[in-house]
Amino acid sequence: LRDNRIELVRASWHELSISVSDVSLSDEGQYTCSLFTMPVKTSKAFLTVLGVPEKPQITGFTSPVMEGERMQLTCKTSGSKPAADIRWFKNDKEVKDVKYLKEEDAIRKTFTVSSTLDFLADRSDDGAVVSCRVDHESLNSTPQIAMQVLEIHYTPLVKIISSNSWPEEGQSIILTCESKGKPVPEPVLWTKDGGELPDPERMVVNGRVLSISFLNKTDNGTYRCEAKNPIGRNSTEYVLIVHDVFNTLLPTTVIPSLTTATVTTNVALTASTTTSATATSIRDPNALAGQTGPDHALIGGIVAVVVFVTLCSIILLGRYLARHKGTYLTNEAKGAEDAPDADTAIINAEGSQVNAEEKKEYFI
Repeated sequence: LRDNRIELVRASWHELSISVSDVSLSDEGQYTCSLFTMPVKTSKAFLTVLGVPEKPQITGFTSPVMEGERMQLTCKTSGSKPAADIRWFKNDKEVKDVKYLKEEDAIRKTFTVSSTLDFLADRSDDGAVVSCRVDHESLNSTPQIAMQVLEIHYTPLVKIISSNSWPEEGQSIILTCESKGKPVPEPVLWTKDGGELPDPERMVVNGRVLSISFLNKTDNGTYRCEAKNPIGRNSTEYVLIVHDVFNTLLPTTVIPSLTTATVTTNVALTASTTTSATATSIRDPNALAGQTGPDHALIGGIVAVVVFVTLCSIILLGRYLARHKGTYLTNEAKGAEDAPDADTAIINAEGSQVNAEEKKEYFI
């Protein structure tokens, strides 16, 4: 061996040792040790030199990338012997669908390895870390890694959040327009039914927040929130329905069996609706649990029965008396005491049978 990098470490009748410094690929080959006896004895060994892969590099990324565009990222490393293995990861999750290419260097007997990751840019990839990992037996289980942080631009994503799920008249409501996009969207635009907000005094816009105070039925309608950035614009809608105050559903009421009829009613009342006490029974919402009031339906039913019986009795009594009517003569010979004689008294008498008229009296 004629090389300054090779040194004799130990020499004796039993052992001969050498060392090779700064090992290169050219040092690979067969080494022979000879013992000069008669006959000469030899022993051979083959030395394999591993080619350490260079640190990988990622190419093909231009920042920023628009959503929906196709991205092709290439990871490349050279100088490996045998050929190195390349793996792709996105946020520590391995990506399997990649292209692998291996090229051999005829002079140095090493390999250049490359791998391509091909995908469509999505807004969910914004800020994701894409890494290329090179594994090789010469790296002693410590892989070489190259990383690239993705920057994806996309149109705004808009959502409206309401502070009141059941708005009533007189109350207030706050509508918040959440918009997310890259670049950051400009201040949002609020409209109602396709036009400007009709009442700026009650409808106040502060940034992305729309506040409406003292709600009434004229506030019903479709509210639109629109956000835009240099990539594009997007919008969403919220339908506002203002409900009446104290809008409740009355309990089912059954008329007592004394009326020989059963009626079930479900009546929705507002604050302006009036009902008869004999038709429905309304519980006081402020009453304590377990307290019960008088049954107005029962009382009304009893009163109705009493009135009905009374009317029937009067009608029957009237019909009975009408069938027993009579004719009577009264005040016969009235005034006879003033006549001078009997003949005159008979002639002048108001009650005389001669000139008397029948007088009829009817008792009703």
